[in-house]
Amino acid sequence: MELKNHSPLQVGILVCPGVAIMDLLGAHAVFGMTPEVELHILWKNKDLIEASPRLPLAATTTFDECPPLDVLVMGAVPADMNRNPDILAFIARQSQHDPYLMAICGGALLLGAVGLLKGRKATTNFHLLESLPLFGAEAVPGGAVVRDGKLLTAGPATGGFEAALRVLAALRGEHQAKLVELTIEYHPQPVFGVGTPERAGEELTRQSKALYKDHFGACRDAALSYYRAR
Repeated sequence: MELKNHSPLQVGILVCPGVAIMDLLGAHAVFGMTPEVELHILWKNKDLIEASPRLPLAATTTFDECPPLDVLVMGAVPADMNRNPDILAFIARQSQHDPYLMAICGGALLLGAVGLLKGRKATTNFHLLESLPLFGAEAVPGGAVVRDGKLLTAGPATGGFEAALRVLAALRGEHQAKLVELTIEYHPQPVFGVGTPERAGEELTRQSKALYKDHFGACRDAALSYYRAR
């Protein structure tokens, strides 16, 4: 179905060295399959960078070139990027245009760092959920998409698809969102059914938390240092 009489949606997907690519693929697929969308892959320059895990890519639009956005998407980034002044100043500038803000997984820390979670309901991955109140947010467990006005947060992987489909429905109507969901055949079928702590059980959850404790702790502390210094 081709849509007529719409101004192109301006959708930006924030990337940087080490960004978790799985957090961004859902939005890229959903908005990339939608007619009349200008999709901007955003970084401070157009040099080749490496996303995580081991995917080379380059921005199509720099922060300085970026127009006011209708949708800004962000995912988990390495610890030092959670206090990167170029990234955080860009998010703050774009937020003044009242876009839909989509933060997937640890991307919520970027919103927290610039004060955009204060007084809002939000979620993230289970490793970071208890950190959200440090940024003034009301943490919502479970990892499913949480919408608070034009702010959408979600857990990793499938959360990016689901948040993007919700935003698309809000901006282009439910029919267009359903058409895209069908076109990409979005129909998750978990292999082991252990994708949440509740389903995984205490031991597997403990192992995962121990494995990533230092990583996510460093990410939280970096974002928190920026937030408190504002």
